[in-house]
Amino acid sequence: MSSICVIGAGSWGTALAISLAKKGHDVNLWMRNEEQLKKMNQAKENIKYLPGVLLPNNITLYHDIHAAVKDTELILLTVASQAVRETVSSFKSSVCDQQVIVNAAKGLEGSSLLSISEVIAQELPNNPFAVLSGPSHAEEVCRDMPTTLVVAANKKSIAEYVQDIFISPKLRIYTNPDVTGVELGGALKNVIALGAGISDGLGFGDNAKAALMTRGIREIARLGQIMGADLGTFAGLSGIGDLIVTCTSMHSRNRRCGILIGQGKKLSEATASIGMVVEGVVTTKVAYELSKKYDVEMPITSEIYNILYKEKDVKEAVVNLMLRSRTHEMEEVVANQQIQW
Repeated sequence: MSSICVIGAGSWGTALAISLAKKGHDVNLWMRNEEQLKKMNQAKENIKYLPGVLLPNNITLYHDIHAAVKDTELILLTVASQAVRETVSSFKSSVCDQQVIVNAAKGLEGSSLLSISEVIAQELPNNPFAVLSGPSHAEEVCRDMPTTLVVAANKKSIAEYVQDIFISPKLRIYTNPDVTGVELGGALKNVIALGAGISDGLGFGDNAKAALMTRGIREIARLGQIMGADLGTFAGLSGIGDLIVTCTSMHSRNRRCGILIGQGKKLSEATASIGMVVEGVVTTKVAYELSKKYDVEMPITSEIYNILYKEKDVKEAVVNLMLRSRTHEMEEVVANQQIQW
């Protein structure tokens, strides 16, 4: 068994800490809020995010981030994407090169348009890195409901090491060499989930959501391919798999936020109502800017960007999508190649 530090005691960090601890690993769970630590120590559960789920005894809670990461074999990042750089910078003086860094946050850095792997490469260039993603809700993982995830790393040995750390009878882990594709799939599906929520909030049905998800994964793959990802990755767990779970479940913050916007709430009102970070809000802006940078057509992303940041009427956005220039489907499915009939 290994010693592991989980950075971030939100719902996802706590759920993964519980899963790792149940497997027998010694887990240090760090949190920024000292009051939260006191409450969790007293209650033996994360009442704020995962009420009713007890913390195993081999989870030790920390407020001192340097003490939390010291002498651990693996550091798991579960803080919000926009906080990754600041958080890693705060503890990197206590990290040695042998410690494996695993990111489980699903987003892109708004200020730089960088992926989290690129952020880590700047902050901890000598450490092995992997990304953990896939269709997963913390509320289910912490209760031992069967879940499958994918871990991606540039080195097969690192991916398999992380796979062995996490895999259990209730948590199946696959490996993938495509770090870029896994990261983009996990981040950009949140944009489409906001759109799915908006559709639900408008009272649209399954037909609209199916279309949104199907065309949405194509947008994700189109951008991903030009950024160096393998198209096949988007047909897997971090692509279609994560898209399905995030667009259809009420556990999804992004979908719930979209529902409120579809019902007429302003973005600030919707995010305040959710009460937790909605990763898709910043990711929508990043995806929009990346589409312009790489000259990639992403109509769904563009309309969601206009709704969130330009206060465009949601019904007008739907009309724009439905009345776009007519086209074939197959030419886009096959990597934008023209089909000769």
